[in-house]
This record gives sequence, C-alpha cells and structure tokens, in this order.
Amino acid sequence: QVQLVESGGGFVQAGGSLRLSCAASGSILRFNAMGWYRQAPGKQRELVATITSGGTTNYADPGKGRFTISRDNAQNTVYLQMSSLKPEDTAIYYCYLGQMGSPYWGQGTQVTVSS
Repeated sequence: QVQLVESGGGFVQAGGSLRLSCAASGSILRFNAMGWYRQAPGKQRELVATITSGGTTNYADPGKGRFTISRDNAQNTVYLQMSSLKPEDTAIYYCYLGQMGSPYWGQGTQVTVSS
C-alpha cells in the first residue's frame, strides 16, 4: 500500500504564492511518477503537473510558467511551487503517485485564491 499526505494549501490573494508538499510512504518503487491534479467545484479533476523519478516534468497549460514541480527521491516527496496565483486556480489539489500501472491519491488540500 501507498499513503500520500499533502500539506501547504491555504488562502492567498491573487498574485500570491503557495508551496504544496506531498510525502509518500509505504511500498514505493524506485521508478514512478508523482504529481498534482486539481478539482474545482463543478468541474472534473484535471492534471496540473507530473514528474518522474528520473526528473522528467510535464505541465498542463494553466500552470505553465507559473508553477514548478520538483521532487526529493530520497524523501519520496513531491513539491508544487505556485506563483502568480489566479482566482481560477482555486481548487482542491490532489497528490498523485503512479507505479506499475497503479494510481494512488492523497486526500487533497484546498487552495483558495481571492481576487
């Protein structure tokens, strides 16, 4: 089993920054992908960014140029640095880990951006 625990969400004004963290524990394989998805009220869950254990990153268009994903393989932790936040970034942000074809999800952390 894999457990994912997110932290770092909160309330911020537009233009501000937040840093999300997600620590994975349990049966973590050497090769995996970790990342972040988000779900706004009334919308489907969508990709924010992912990063492989080798460091390859992938960003969805909304966060390009504003969000930076990184990870610490030794700590099985993934980070999402979010800058220039907009009200439309308001959502529950879910940590993701994928390995051997199996997805794992955290419980989510709320990010609210006020205008």
